[in-house]
Amino acid sequence: MIRAALALLAFDANAAEMVFTATLDGAQNVPEPIKTPATGKVEMRVSPDGKSVAYKVTVDKLANVSAADLHLGPSTQNGPLVVKLWAQGGDARKGDFSGVLVEGKFDAGDLIGPMAGSSFADLVDELKSGNVYVNV
Repeated sequence: MIRAALALLAFDANAAEMVFTATLDGAQNVPEPIKTPATGKVEMRVSPDGKSVAYKVTVDKLANVSAADLHLGPSTQNGPLVVKLWAQGGDARKGDFSGVLVEGKFDAGDLIGPMAGSSFADLVDELKSGNVYVNV
């Protein structure tokens, strides 16, 4: 398992696009860090109209991958799941995997848990405040 908080990489008040990135590793896992050679990167781009996010999750040397999720809360605590980026189950990757794990897009209709029924702007505000992390 690898995890990291998303940070705002670029935001230009004149541009409509915000980009959030995170570098994933086992040292950020809570409550206990995990020793693993696995690493990863997440990039999320908020659409110009602020109503969706395009994302890409890339990993290196991650064993038996079964899920990739967004959670609400600081990266120093376990928080509730708010978006499934990649579902558990039949699509699990057996053995070591390196490469693009998943890429896609989500919007307000994909929000679950405490964000279900919230506006997409609420999630974007949480992203801007650093209160969202990725867990793979």
